[in-house]
Amino acid sequence: MVEIVLSICLISSPVTCKNVNLTYMAGNITPQQCMFLGQAEIAKYLAGHPKWRVQKWKCGRPGHLAKA
Repeated sequence: MVEIVLSICLISSPVTCKNVNLTYMAGNITPQQCMFLGQAEIAKYLAGHPKWRVQKWKCGRPGHLAKA
């Protein structure tokens, strides 16, 4: 499994932001592969949440990324 932490903000109110954790099943992938493959997962998330935009994001193993 891989966890992607998105920092997202409302398009209509850029100061309204939050972190969203996405977890998806993937084999043993490297952080570089996660950065590449994670883009498709982020696109899927944004398709269902059109009022938000991604400020930044990072990949890691579930539970190992800092929750800020």
